[in-house]
Amino acid sequence: MGNLTRSHLIETAIWLAICIIFYAFSFDFNQPIEIYKFGATGWPRVVLALLFLATVGNFYYLRAHGSAVQKGRVGIADGDEPGMNYDDFGAVAKVVGVLGTPFAFAMLLKPVGFYFATPFFIAIIIMLFGERRVKWVFGITALIYLMLLGLFMVVLNAPLPQGNMSPFYDYSALILTSPT
Repeated sequence: MGNLTRSHLIETAIWLAICIIFYAFSFDFNQPIEIYKFGATGWPRVVLALLFLATVGNFYYLRAHGSAVQKGRVGIADGDEPGMNYDDFGAVAKVVGVLGTPFAFAMLLKPVGFYFATPFFIAIIIMLFGERRVKWVFGITALIYLMLLGLFMVVLNAPLPQGNMSPFYDYSALILTSPT
């Protein structure tokens, strides 16, 4: 098996499972589109194929080289990060928070809406990554939020979830009717 470890095999299995599961789910929305001959699943399947190729390529690389540090490689190798100890509850809670926050954000999009939930999501992620200065959290959140509003409302003119609960829907309507 070369230089493969159990973690390499688990990582490869997880990525392959993601590719296979998402490919299977792509048949649920496989509908023709008038202006695009590959249909609604064209680009998602291309991305899945690229993810599959990257996973297979990574597996073969790990089989030959393992986790050895390469000269000029950006990043760290296994065990190079001295401060991370997953026996500590705080570290595990931070990882769970960083990974769970996008799922909570996605679940809140329908009832609360993009326009109301996004600034809170951005601020929470910034604080989870360690920024504690209130002025910086508010400033960076406002900058990213305004950039997203400009991108989706002005440049792309794309509809975003507005929420279906009263105060959140009203806030979304206020944002959408404001002059751009």
